[in-house]
Amino acid sequence: MNCDNNNEMFPLVDEEGNILGAATRGECHNGSRLLHPVVHLHVFNKQGELYLQKRPMWKDIQPGKWDTAVGGHMDLGESVEMALQREVREELGITDFTPEKLMHYVFDSVRERELVFVYKTVYDGEITPSEETDGGRFWTIEEIKESIGKGILTPNFETEIQKVVEELRIKS
Repeated sequence: MNCDNNNEMFPLVDEEGNILGAATRGECHNGSRLLHPVVHLHVFNKQGELYLQKRPMWKDIQPGKWDTAVGGHMDLGESVEMALQREVREELGITDFTPEKLMHYVFDSVRERELVFVYKTVYDGEITPSEETDGGRFWTIEEIKESIGKGILTPNFETEIQKVVEELRIKS
C-alpha cells in the first residue's frame, strides 16, 4: 500500500518564500504549523472546464477528496518552477505546458500551514494520472460551485478556486 513519506524533508519558509530551515513532512503535518512551500497548477481545457484530481485514500491530508489538478511540496534546493515542472510530470504525465503565475498566499489549517504558489495553464493534450492520484476528470465551473461546502472538495481547493475565479474573472 502506498503512503506518504513522513521523513521527506521540506524547506521551511517565511511568507515571501525565503528559506529559513528544514523539517520533515511528519513535522510539518503534525499540527506544528511550520510554514512550508507548495505548488498548485490549475489545468483548464479550451472549453473552460477545470481538471481536478481525486486524492487517494492513503494520503495523510484530505484522503478521497477532489483537489487541484496538481499540488505538491517543494523539495529542499528546488525552485518553485522546478517543483511545478516535477509535480506536473509526476502526477499527470504532462511535460509540454505553459504555466502562468496567478498568485501566492498562505493556507492555514489545524494540521498545517503552507505557502501556496498558484499557476494555471490551458491544456488539451493527453493526461495520464499517476498512482499519486486516484484519477481525475474535467469539471465545469458550475459543477465545482455546486460541490462547494458538501465535503466533496478539499477545503484548500474550495478557498483557492474562489480566488482563482476572481483572479481570472471567469463568468458563469
